[in-house]
Amino acid sequence: MSGDGTWRRVGGEGRRFLRGRARTLRRLALWSLLESAHTFLGGYAVARALDDGFLAARTGTGLAWLAVAGAGALLGGLALRGVFGALADLVEPLRDGLVRRAVRQALERAVADPARAAHDGAVSRLTQQTEMARDSFAGLVLVARSFVFTAAGALAGMAALAPVLLLFVLPPLLLGTAGFLLTLRPMARVQRRALDTDEALAARTGELAAGLRDVVACGGGAEAGAGPRLLIAEQERLTRLLARWAALRTVALGVAGRLPVVALLLGAPWLLGRGLSAGALAAALTYLVQSLLPALDALMGALGSAGTRLVVVLDRFCLPRPGREPAAGSREPAEGSPEPAAGAREPGPEPVPAPGGGRLAAELRQVRFAYGAHALPVVDGLDLALREGEHLAVVGPSGIGKSTLTALLAGLLPPGRGTVLLAGAPALRGPERGPDPRRALLPQQAYVFTGSVRENLTHLCPGPVSGARLERAVAALGADGLLRRLGGPDAPLDLAGLSQGERQLLALVAAHLSPAPLLLLDEATCHLDPAAEEHAERALAERPGTLVVVAHRISSAARADRVLVLDGSRAVCGTHADLPARSALYRELVGGWDARV
Repeated sequence: MSGDGTWRRVGGEGRRFLRGRARTLRRLALWSLLESAHTFLGGYAVARALDDGFLAARTGTGLAWLAVAGAGALLGGLALRGVFGALADLVEPLRDGLVRRAVRQALERAVADPARAAHDGAVSRLTQQTEMARDSFAGLVLVARSFVFTAAGALAGMAALAPVLLLFVLPPLLLGTAGFLLTLRPMARVQRRALDTDEALAARTGELAAGLRDVVACGGGAEAGAGPRLLIAEQERLTRLLARWAALRTVALGVAGRLPVVALLLGAPWLLGRGLSAGALAAALTYLVQSLLPALDALMGALGSAGTRLVVVLDRFCLPRPGREPAAGSREPAEGSPEPAAGAREPGPEPVPAPGGGRLAAELRQVRFAYGAHALPVVDGLDLALREGEHLAVVGPSGIGKSTLTALLAGLLPPGRGTVLLAGAPALRGPERGPDPRRALLPQQAYVFTGSVRENLTHLCPGPVSGARLERAVAALGADGLLRRLGGPDAPLDLAGLSQGERQLLALVAAHLSPAPLLLLDEATCHLDPAAEEHAERALAERPGTLVVVAHRISSAARADRVLVLDGSRAVCGTHADLPARSALYRELVGGWDARV
């Protein structure tokens, strides 16, 4: 992304934002005019107090002019109070607009590319970058406004006293300012790279956090940490580069801010010899030291840090919406090609007949997945075929990859290698297809939401659910007592009054009502007692469709048609009866369970 493109994008958005707040800008300018009058009086009154008062032996006149200067200071305080009120009316709408845009972009990215949505820097934009833009914009407006009106008052005062003073002040002021402005775009480029690195580091650490158990279980800590170390080193390099540009900015500030004072002092004998009064010279120095140079320091500091940072941050919010451009690696249909008909099957291999008859509900072919390019694979070379109507249990130690497997089957994670199919079509769907009706995934933390009990039980169903069908599902899962305690299906659901087990039971009823032919339970019964868990699993297994259960009790495996054992080095699939002879890990798990019961 070019620097010129960044400035054009941000400039266009900025002009539209400011045009919509013309009234606030006028109010800000009117309050700033009072500050300009305060600056003018601060120097002019000093000159008059010296020339017309104290140096002319008229003490009263001198004191009167100093009183005028004091009144100007009070006027400046009043102006500053009004300035901050107008500034808040300008800054807060910007922050609110950026928050809304960040949320909208995050939602659009989630629809466009669900697999990458959790790692695209949305949290950084919504929190850190939004506040950074707000603070930078407020500081920049405050100091830019102060410099413009302070400089106007100071230069007008010097022109009123003796126009020749401007010859000593304006050239170094303009030279230093021009040199400073030349550093803005290079600093903006460095700031952009720094923010890119920050987002990449946030995304990388998010990926590692999501798969930390699997990374540790597979011994991939050193490899997984290599990427963040490189990003941290890049951040360090960019910080040093920013420090060098800051040093050049300091030199420019010295030329613009200190050289006018030196020039005026060196030229004082020449000016005084040509009729300039001592009061006018003192007033010029007062303008420079007390008003113009502090305002210039603040402006250059704000432009050099907050200004470039603001441009870069705002450009993050000016990016095209993901819905208007294809996601990386996606294949858009050619212009003019017909849209697929509703319900049409996505292109893919024809379903393969399963051993023993029946069609395949899901299939993994030589699937490999790792959390990062240098991490050890969590799943490697896995082949698995699930028949329609089959009940599969997945067992293995914590962190071995069971949840990763369900996410691959659900199409939430793209395999690094191999193919994942649901009913013969790719599990990973395009964003234009919406929610996937082919599967329902229940995680360990059951999803319940504010609304009625009925809404929580039927939210996975595409159409209305009759009362009789709802009653049958509730009875099948043994949730009758819970529904009576909650006040019936039309009662509002009190989320705070639900235990973890009750939340899971409601989610299981919703899964039973779902028409999805593949149901994935990722320890979705772990908060139920063993009897309630057995009742729920048997009811879901009798439901039409295929059931995959990530088991936390071996009793779940004993009820399944087949069991998939994940042990980190290999995957073994078989029945509960034959697996103890084929898998040492399963034999150990069954032995521990038998000892407890």
